Amino acid sequence: MNRPTRRAVLLAGAAAALLPAPPAAAAAPTEAAPAAEPAPASQPYASYWYPDSLPAGTPGPGVTWRSLSTWSAATDPDLALNASTVPLARRFTPTPANTTARAGQARVQALVSFGPTSGNPSQGSATADYYALTHWAYLDELVFWGGSAGEGLILAPNAPVVDAAHRHGVPVLGNVFLPPVAYGGQLRWTRDLVRRDASGRHPLAAQLVAVAAAYGFDGWFLNAETGGGDSALGADMLGFVTELRTLAAARGHRVTWYDAMTVDGQVAWQGALDDRNQDFFQAADDMFVDFRWSAESLASSARTAEQLGRDRYELWAGVDVESSGTGTVVDWDAIVPSDAPHVTSIGFYRPEWTRDHLPAGRTPEDFHAADDRFWTGRSLDPSRPDTGDVWRAPAVSVADRSTVTAVPFASVFNTGHGLRWYEDGEVTSDTPWNQLGLQDRLPSRRWAVRTEGRRPAVRLDFADAWRGGNSVLVEGELDRPAVVDLYATRLTAGPHTVVELTHRADSGDVRVELAVATAEPEAAGQAPPYTYLPLPKVRAAGHGGWRTSTVRLTGLSGTLHALGVRLTSLAGSVPVRWRLGGLAVHDGEAATPSAPVRPRITAARGGDLRLAWRPSRGAVRHYTLHRVLPDGARRFLAATCQHACFVAGLTPAPGERAARLELRAVGELYTSSAPVTLTHPW
Repeated sequence: MNRPTRRAVLLAGAAAALLPAPPAAAAAPTEAAPAAEPAPASQPYASYWYPDSLPAGTPGPGVTWRSLSTWSAATDPDLALNASTVPLARRFTPTPANTTARAGQARVQALVSFGPTSGNPSQGSATADYYALTHWAYLDELVFWGGSAGEGLILAPNAPVVDAAHRHGVPVLGNVFLPPVAYGGQLRWTRDLVRRDASGRHPLAAQLVAVAAAYGFDGWFLNAETGGGDSALGADMLGFVTELRTLAAARGHRVTWYDAMTVDGQVAWQGALDDRNQDFFQAADDMFVDFRWSAESLASSARTAEQLGRDRYELWAGVDVESSGTGTVVDWDAIVPSDAPHVTSIGFYRPEWTRDHLPAGRTPEDFHAADDRFWTGRSLDPSRPDTGDVWRAPAVSVADRSTVTAVPFASVFNTGHGLRWYEDGEVTSDTPWNQLGLQDRLPSRRWAVRTEGRRPAVRLDFADAWRGGNSVLVEGELDRPAVVDLYATRLTAGPHTVVELTHRADSGDVRVELAVATAEPEAAGQAPPYTYLPLPKVRAAGHGGWRTSTVRLTGLSGTLHALGVRLTSLAGSVPVRWRLGGLAVHDGEAATPSAPVRPRITAARGGDLRLAWRPSRGAVRHYTLHRVLPDGARRFLAATCQHACFVAGLTPAPGERAARLELRAVGELYTSSAPVTLTHPW
């Protein structure tokens, strides 16, 4: 990459962010019978390895050195806590929200560091300050970025990231980072990775595929930047990539190559697809083109790809936004010209700038405002992009996608982090949290608002929620009716299909109507052809004034293409604050999953516990764990999509001899199973 300042930031940041780990101890295997005295519980972290040989000396605090060559799923003590359970969803492309966004041309990749290489919790943590990526609709590939010479070079994505990405149809790749010599890289690690066995095969290619299959992610990003190699090493690397892709393809996985090592084994970033790296491109599924590209080199790269019989959009033109974010100067016309076919795809390096550049004390609202600016553009409305904005946001050039294709469907607009945890409008935990795997399928067009009057502001708000950690807040002076697009869908509506909205008016008298479209717009940039259905008299739904309205789709049938709401002020041009806490589409009674099977505490140390169970029958969105206090109050502890979880820091309540825990399975419509109870004696 030839960007030493970025590498320095990466390595220093990883070291500074290390979390001290408790003494390591292997938990009992998930399916093993519990021991009479459970083993000590330790905090599980995302996994990372060296290819084979380890560094000299001893690891730093909180760092565990591991060799991929000795890994196996059967002996991985944290596998149950790190493996994704959400399959990769299929998605579709609706008619673009504006006339500049295109389908079938440039795609978007993001290289994101969600946490440090070591000390990155497997299932979230007790802070809302997290890069809770939500604009999945514009992404085609996510790379779980990281790695350092002092911690480990091969990173497996943690489960929450994969679960959230998969729910939105985005594949996630683990990262293989062979660092430059200047940052501790050792050529022996490259040789370890590509070595052959007696039969001529590359054993670590098979190991990488086995890890991805066991952990439930979608392939690998290969970034070989350790210099000093020769043509023999280049040939070994090419053989390794070829074998890895063959094995990966059999699992439905992908391999992306980074433009660094060339066929002669040297590291020489080309900033282009050319004769020094095209063999690696041909061996892989796609290639990230280093940042030193120019308009001429990208145009040449596109032509070369097509001459090789490949798609030009299998090239990701690197855009380094780590330092300047939306202030980064980019020759957008070299990648996604507005008056010609797109040249290549876009590869964003470190878009978590939207969180990291904010000062201490940043709130979730601060982060989402910056993130909306990054992905949607200055207008904050993909249906009316600001063509004068020098930052060409993805929504300006790339058509959004959706995975909302089957009934039942429900969303409480959960972003995967929050300042509190809400259930039915009531706070059941006042501890800040993040767990990206709990993120709902979110509206792809944030926020498309259609009005002939003043445009109200729409945002994700964390001051109150129906469930999870946030709601959607609409506020402003509604001098004319305003329609807020919510979901592009492909839902089949029948005679019993209903839509439920859980909502609340904080101020102002507002008439709410459900907007339903049973066809696509006639052209890009046009509004969906909505039919507006009045909400019937609402019924009380829970605490805090939330109400649930059930709308029958009388007279509508076939496929639902879009859902939204129309808001009209009944008191003239006065300030309005209206919240949407949930939306559900179903054909009748909600199916409830069965209770989790055989829950048990597999490891314990004081108030730190590991739990495991067998999956429930029926469709399960996630599992929740609550503590029941002696006075009968229920306190939320954790939620996860996995069949195991870790909780820390429990302490006895006055007079309590054992902690009582309740585990439930939660279905697609947020219906909960009967609880199963566990006790932990003090």
